[in-house]
Amino acid sequence: MSQRVGIIGFGQTYHRSRRDDVNGVELINEAVRAALEDAELTIDDIDAVVIGNMDHFEAVNYVDTWSVDGSGAWMKPLIKLTTGGTTGSTLGIAGYHHTASELFDVVLVIGWEKNSESDTTGAIITCSDPIFDRFSFSGALPGLAVEASTYMKRYGITEEDAALVTVRDREHGANNPYAQLQKPVTVEEVMQSPMLSWPVKLLDICPRSDGAAAVIFAGEQKAKKLSPRPAWVLSTAVRHSHSYFGDINYEEIHTMQEAVKELYKNVGIKEPLKELDVVELYQPYSFAGLKWIEAMGLCKPGESPRLLRDKVTHMDGELPFNPSGGVICTNCIGATGLLRIGEAALQVMGRAPGRQVPDVNLALSTGFGGAYWTDLMLLGSRPW
Repeated sequence: MSQRVGIIGFGQTYHRSRRDDVNGVELINEAVRAALEDAELTIDDIDAVVIGNMDHFEAVNYVDTWSVDGSGAWMKPLIKLTTGGTTGSTLGIAGYHHTASELFDVVLVIGWEKNSESDTTGAIITCSDPIFDRFSFSGALPGLAVEASTYMKRYGITEEDAALVTVRDREHGANNPYAQLQKPVTVEEVMQSPMLSWPVKLLDICPRSDGAAAVIFAGEQKAKKLSPRPAWVLSTAVRHSHSYFGDINYEEIHTMQEAVKELYKNVGIKEPLKELDVVELYQPYSFAGLKWIEAMGLCKPGESPRLLRDKVTHMDGELPFNPSGGVICTNCIGATGLLRIGEAALQVMGRAPGRQVPDVNLALSTGFGGAYWTDLMLLGSRPW
């Protein structure tokens, strides 16, 4: 048995570098209350709860148990999931499958993070095998720098090309009141920002945010009854292909290439640049906004800078990317992929004030993490 599924509610906190005004339970509750209000539901309408964060980063486990007062999961079926950087997108896909299976009719999905209380680099270094897999440069930033430098060498991409991605997303983020970073920047400012690990500079990289997000999924009958315009889940695709950092091919992101092929085939997309209406891309740094859109089949390898220079992916372009400002503006890791899903849903439902793309019928959200894993969810204005 299975049923079609729509997103009927989305809530998020105001994301900041530090949220000292709340603890984890209170941060989670902010997003939950916002999602319930958005869907015009109460917690009694929720059948089950899915929750997750990067507990390995914080060394504080069992969020499913200690956050019940914030999540509202008291005496409800509850599951915790964590899959590295893809945690948020994993949570969303799990919420979808829990609903599509007809196991539940209305599922609340919560992702959150207090990065101000965690050590991301230390966690990534110590999660790898100390003999076979712990790179001398291990950590998120150096690995991305290796990817960027190989990409530059292979296709002649420049640092200025990548800076265009930051400029676009910071411009978009200025329209999002929930984003951590809301100040536009110029190419010159990106280029002059401190070098972190060549060629990645401070303004090329995402921030570390405290924040939470919550998305409500509902089966078809409930979705049609409860929402005037649900964002329907049309397809998902997952590629967690590598277990070890040493297995990564830094010249190609095969997980993205394989996942989009599956998703496009599932829904009959032939020309994604023309058929998609908006993309919320999980890109933790600027170079990904070039290389990864090539992996999505939007242009040939090495040609993405032209799309940025021609503003094809800007708000008024042919295919707007990250109207919310994306990860470049906000990165509460356990929630980041779920934010992409929620923001894509807002676009389909026509409820993204200040950052709404007109007439959105198809919105694609992505998740990224671990050994270059990729998750995808395609949302549409009509059920599949």
